[in-house]
Amino acid sequence: MRPEWLADATATVFEGAGLNSRQARVLADSLVDADLHGVASHGVMLVPMYVSRLRNGSVTLAETADVVRDDGGAAAVLDGAHALGQFTGAQAMTLAVEKAKRLGVGAVTVRHAFHFGRALPYAELAAEQGCIGVAMANTRPLMPAHGGAEAVVGNNPLAIAVPGGEGAGFGLDMALSEAALGKIRIAAAEGRSIPDTWATDEHGLPTEDPAAALAGLLLPVGGAKGFGLALVVDILAGVLSGGAFGDAVAPLYKDTTVPNDCSHFFLALDVEHFVGRAGFDAGVAQLAAAVLGSRPRPGVERIMLPGQPEAERARRTAVDGIALDPTTLAGLHAAAAEVGVTLPAPVSHSVGAVR
Repeated sequence: MRPEWLADATATVFEGAGLNSRQARVLADSLVDADLHGVASHGVMLVPMYVSRLRNGSVTLAETADVVRDDGGAAAVLDGAHALGQFTGAQAMTLAVEKAKRLGVGAVTVRHAFHFGRALPYAELAAEQGCIGVAMANTRPLMPAHGGAEAVVGNNPLAIAVPGGEGAGFGLDMALSEAALGKIRIAAAEGRSIPDTWATDEHGLPTEDPAAALAGLLLPVGGAKGFGLALVVDILAGVLSGGAFGDAVAPLYKDTTVPNDCSHFFLALDVEHFVGRAGFDAGVAQLAAAVLGSRPRPGVERIMLPGQPEAERARRTAVDGIALDPTTLAGLHAAAAEVGVTLPAPVSHSVGAVR
């Protein structure tokens, strides 16, 4: 599937759902960018849910968050008023970078927010301006405490982007479960077992049965360490913003009439205020060279930096096309029918067909 057609088609659907053409394009580009990077969970498969929420009013058409607190120092709190996270997230990180350029550091929280897609693009927005960028969000509880049998913390995403001269920077983007729920669903469909570090059954016991896992809970990456990180993200995004945290964050899919009400945290550190840009770039380049030049273990072709596999995939799919799951394409067509629009005619391409 050609990315350009997919972006046009997705934007058409969002215009039908009430967004203006600029809003629709920003949102569509965000979702298609996720598919380009191989992160289908944050891609066009979300269109039906977004449309349902826009039509039900649990997501507003506002483009900017309200400033709740900003005394001109390094910190600020915004109220997203349930606007699309792609808009309020960019606004918040832009403000964090402005503060960092003046003060060395800028930290902005957003309460009453909504899903913002992949976390890394917000961190990269800071890195493009010479800052280390950090972006976080909380989600509804999906994981237990270490040793627990009840969901108390979300699979909270964390992204960090590092600037570097001549493309030497890199970006880390991760949720904090050991494995994505989608991987467990695939294993169940294929009749395969899963590692017992991925999930629990309904009683909170680790399981290798994907069917039992789907009735249980995701497990944090690294056990107690991953749980601790997820809890910290909930504090930085939710508690620090004065917004929702823990089970006050609503599920994205369960009832689309109820606002998601998640919370976000954005941090920018201007490297010029620390070691200076030249010194920082040199240090990052030296560290990156050491990582990339390290000896791989048997069976591993090459060592990569965080985010490098996804970036390389995005460059390939931009040329070859996106391998869009048929159910995702069907969902896009269903959403178009729901809002009464006709999708543009597909652009033929010899390589990038749906497959």
